[in-house]
Amino acid sequence: MNFYSVRDMRTTPKRIWENLSADGEVVITNNGKPTALMIDISDGSFETTLKAVKQAKAMIAFNSMRQKAASNGYMSDDDIEAEIAAARRGDR
Repeated sequence: MNFYSVRDMRTTPKRIWENLSADGEVVITNNGKPTALMIDISDGSFETTLKAVKQAKAMIAFNSMRQKAASNGYMSDDDIEAEIAAARRGDR
């Protein structure tokens, strides 16, 4: 996988596009940190690719929530019911 800075996008875009076509993906960095992933969708499957990316992002968010819940301790059924009741009353 090739990494390019935001600056590279301005100065050498042709090289980025060539590597994207050849490798199928390119990572764009900003201040040395990965900030974007470019994925080649030249086969015309835009909707399929977009759906897969959204599913992957949702799964990452779900796993993150599970890890936070595990580290904070799980709520009992009674605690959950109390939270729901409080939200319905507007206590939150």
